[in-house]
Amino acid sequence: MRQYQPHIAGILFLLLLAQSAHAQNPVSVRAGIDRQHILIGQPLQLTLEATVPAGTAFSWYPLDSISHFELIDKGVIDSVTKPEGMVYRQKVRLTSFDSSHWSIPPLPLVIGNTQYLTDSLQVDIGFSKFDPNLDYHDIKDIVEVENPYAKWIPWIVAAITGLSLALVIYLVRKKKNLKGRAAPPPPILSPYEEAVKWLEELRQQRLPESGQVKAYYTGLNDILRKFILRKLNIETLVKTNEELIVQLKGLPLSGEQFAQLSDALRISDSVKFAKYLPDERDNERNFRIIQSSVELLNSIQQNSIQQ
Repeated sequence: MRQYQPHIAGILFLLLLAQSAHAQNPVSVRAGIDRQHILIGQPLQLTLEATVPAGTAFSWYPLDSISHFELIDKGVIDSVTKPEGMVYRQKVRLTSFDSSHWSIPPLPLVIGNTQYLTDSLQVDIGFSKFDPNLDYHDIKDIVEVENPYAKWIPWIVAAITGLSLALVIYLVRKKKNLKGRAAPPPPILSPYEEAVKWLEELRQQRLPESGQVKAYYTGLNDILRKFILRKLNIETLVKTNEELIVQLKGLPLSGEQFAQLSDALRISDSVKFAKYLPDERDNERNFRIIQSSVELLNSIQQNSIQQ
């Protein structure tokens, strides 16, 4: 029996060493969200993390289908080496158009035949508060003000008319004596051409680089509003961004396109009214969203608009 004791001690030492190595590099998974209450169509950021021993092969969390949620952007999987192993992180943008209390289910990270599940996450999706009995755009009645100079207005109009007629006659006679023809007036730009021109001018101003972030998002918002007014005949200049989002929901946009445009408009409000400062990547992303939305809406025919 004594002759086997050294072998048994060696085996026990190796087992303890393996358990110690495993304890030093455990597998851990985590999922978190940046908010638990969102409005319909509002973006939600889901952060997925996993810590695994270096060199371990694994299958990342499946994101193809999450019930009651729609995927906006998967993002990239970043990794960093730490003493406890390799830490992987991915930021995913989701949204939902189903109003209720929903949960993001546990997501599995698979290593070999073992699954490591994240916690489930609870999210409330609802509508923005709206009181149909409240008049948000009250217009006051016209107040009549007595004008002491009203009796002189006909005489002034007559004098201006006479002077204008004399000036027209003079210019017509002078024009006959001039050789050549006047240059043709500049062509009137279409709503799409005008929006593209303004977007390029806004980009060349490089406002975010000089700290004028509010002016940058105000310009983006105004370009989109004027384009929709001219192209789709939707009164955008008297609407808030939330009212405009409700109006745009009647257009033939995909869920992802509508969510991205809604997100860009809400970020514009946050910059203008809440002093929110997006980073350079968000500034470029929101510019591309407005640009692509102009291109997409340009293809929509007038008879497809739901007023």
